[in-house]
Amino acid sequence: MKSTLREDIADQLKSSNLNFQTLDLEGLDLSDMDLTGADFRFSNLSYVNFSRSILKNANLSFAKIDHANFEGADVKGVNLQNASTEGVSWSVGQQKDTKVVTDKVQNLTQKLSSLTHLLYHTGWFGTVISVFIGAFMFYGVSAVIYFTNQILNAYEPTLGLFYQYIVANNIVGGILTVVATNWMSGFLEKNVKSITTQHLLLSFVIGVGYLFLTTFSFLSFGQEIIAETLKKYPSQSTSNAPWYVYVLCPIFVANVFHYFQKQGKQLTRKISEQELQLSELEKLKTRAELEALQARINPHFLYNSLNSIASLVHFDPDRAEQMTLLLSKLFRYVTNKTSDYFDTLANELEMAATYLEIEQVRFGDRLSFRILVSDEVLKQAQVPRFLIQPVVENAIKHGIAKMPERGAIEIKAAKKGRLLQITIHDNGTPFPEPVGVGYGLQSIQEKLRLLYGEEASVLLQNTPSKEVVITLPLMNK
Repeated sequence: MKSTLREDIADQLKSSNLNFQTLDLEGLDLSDMDLTGADFRFSNLSYVNFSRSILKNANLSFAKIDHANFEGADVKGVNLQNASTEGVSWSVGQQKDTKVVTDKVQNLTQKLSSLTHLLYHTGWFGTVISVFIGAFMFYGVSAVIYFTNQILNAYEPTLGLFYQYIVANNIVGGILTVVATNWMSGFLEKNVKSITTQHLLLSFVIGVGYLFLTTFSFLSFGQEIIAETLKKYPSQSTSNAPWYVYVLCPIFVANVFHYFQKQGKQLTRKISEQELQLSELEKLKTRAELEALQARINPHFLYNSLNSIASLVHFDPDRAEQMTLLLSKLFRYVTNKTSDYFDTLANELEMAATYLEIEQVRFGDRLSFRILVSDEVLKQAQVPRFLIQPVVENAIKHGIAKMPERGAIEIKAAKKGRLLQITIHDNGTPFPEPVGVGYGLQSIQEKLRLLYGEEASVLLQNTPSKEVVITLPLMNK
């Protein structure tokens, strides 16, 4: 039977007939189907498998989709107004996209330095680079140790002074080379497009600069030191390398620094872009989850209310009119198209009061309620939309409706330090033990978690009285 229904739906899709209103499709497998724009209003979709299906702009308003599976589905633009969504699996497409971007950011972070990437490269090229850098570093450290030892333990003052001159010249040259390269890299990146031209200009400037530095230091104080050393140790003149070999050292260092600096900037830019994309996807994901968790008026409440109106029309038209107006007022709030997830406490309490007035028409003298706010200023506090009404509905459905005697509901709002505490008390059937967050209120807790993190909480308790206590940060618009 279910297979036949799936085939019928597939046939309707082929004929572009996307009207599936008021159908009983409970438990049907609609996975991997293109249901773009499909109309499932007032249908029973409990336990339906929509995994990996395309549901863009589909209309599921007033539908019963309890325990349906939307894992991997594309639900962009889906209308869930007044849908019953208890136990729905919402691992939708945005989460997959977020995971992909997260993986990209992690991979890029692991490659923050191309040098590090090369060092850990498992091929022959990585091995050659690693050997070269290791040997170069070992040689450089050995030279530092050698010259430091010569300076500290020179048996002749002239030689010690000569070694000091060489070390000081190299230290100053290295510092100025790195500083100049850092400054020039930014300038070259902005003004020179060709990478080869960038390296050639950098090599020229660093080479000329190094020659100027060595010439200046030689004429200022090095000439006398070198002359004195050569006078005492003539063999030093024949053991030196040509001048241009020494110029290659700062040119090599400058080009290596420029290359890796450029690579680092590109990777940082990519990471920033990916992090921005991840942030946007996280916002979309949170928004999708909030919309899925946004409490809607239960379709059964609408059916019961309409039946009550129908029965009152004949023997009590005034009450039927009153209930119709209340129902209109309630649904005006529910169908408000605002994208804001917050509203004033006053509006939330008014919505809860309207809901309870409708239920009073149904229950008559069996239901009474009152709303208490400790401070009028609190009525302007910002609270999540559809926060109180689902708790009140839960109290009537699971508590008061099951008792023969008179039921009473009391809603209190008070300030507790920097927190707003909303308490919904009823004298109905106690919560089943052990009392914990649950009992149909998981969606409220999940909504608070998405909006406030760990700063908000939902507590169910039977003692000293049966009540639901919602605590959240006190915010004003």
